Amino acid sequence: MRKLFAFGLGTGTMNARGEWLEVFFPTPVLAPEAPAAFALAKSLGYESGNKALQLHAEHRTALKAMEPAFARFGNGARPLVAVFLETDAVPATVPEAYLKLHLLSHRLVKPHGVNLTGLFKLLPNVAWTSRGAVDPAELAELQLVARLEGKPLRVHSVDKFPQMIDYVVPSGVRIADGSRVRLGAYVGSGTTVMQEGLINFNAGTAGPNMVEGRVSAGIFVGSGSDLGGGSSTMGTLSGGGEIVVSVGKNCLIGANAGCGIPLGDDCTIEAGLYLTAATKVRVVTREGEVRGVVKARELSGKSGMLFRRNSQNGAVECLPNKGAIELNLELHANN
Repeated sequence: MRKLFAFGLGTGTMNARGEWLEVFFPTPVLAPEAPAAFALAKSLGYESGNKALQLHAEHRTALKAMEPAFARFGNGARPLVAVFLETDAVPATVPEAYLKLHLLSHRLVKPHGVNLTGLFKLLPNVAWTSRGAVDPAELAELQLVARLEGKPLRVHSVDKFPQMIDYVVPSGVRIADGSRVRLGAYVGSGTTVMQEGLINFNAGTAGPNMVEGRVSAGIFVGSGSDLGGGSSTMGTLSGGGEIVVSVGKNCLIGANAGCGIPLGDDCTIEAGLYLTAATKVRVVTREGEVRGVVKARELSGKSGMLFRRNSQNGAVECLPNKGAIELNLELHANN
């Protein structure tokens, strides 16, 4: 068997038609070298390529004789699947997609570090309920059965992505509202996500960070940066186009502000100012001299900048940032 890009043994949920709705991989592996993974591949007849192979009764028996990480899957009756990824190709099955989302949330790869092309088309819409994942087409019947049993079914959401903490809770984080961090988020140690904070899939924080705003899909926030309440970052799925927005280290995006360009380190966008790539910005020196007017995209990736709106004439200005923010490290220890 050739060397693998990634491997995962998981258990999940299928609908009545035998189609995968979701998969839980407790210990996904990047570039696996464990003998047990190769032994399982041999028992399943896997030789090469990217494959999601469902395990049956005889395979469960074989699992019980393997190392503890695999042996525990030998018990129970829930569907099992082994995913072998030889390459980081476009995911072709729901289990392959879920393995890649797990790689991100387990911090094995960073945002943009794995191929997620076509993810929205591939993932099914799922009703996430108090009894687990349910096909929306089967929900009404299950709700009726639950009511007749005197155990009403609670539907938390109907979405393609589950909340991350139902699958993995990374070390050293605080998340006030689990529904606002999707599976596939990369949440670095020391990150605090407040009630109104949101981190989408294929996005995240290096840690430590304070997140009271929105980290949109595709965004990565450097260590020490703070996203104020109601702030937002413009992701590739929300109008960001081909510009990959990122936030450097020790930046502050003020309350209700927005960022549509990549920021370097030690930058500040004042509260209430939404900076897009096309925003016209007056470049001002430390002495107050206006050096010219440029579109914000021309300032992409530069460090030490303060973006503000002139209180007298309303013009958006860029000045040298006199002081970088500093997070309270005790607040973000999250032990």
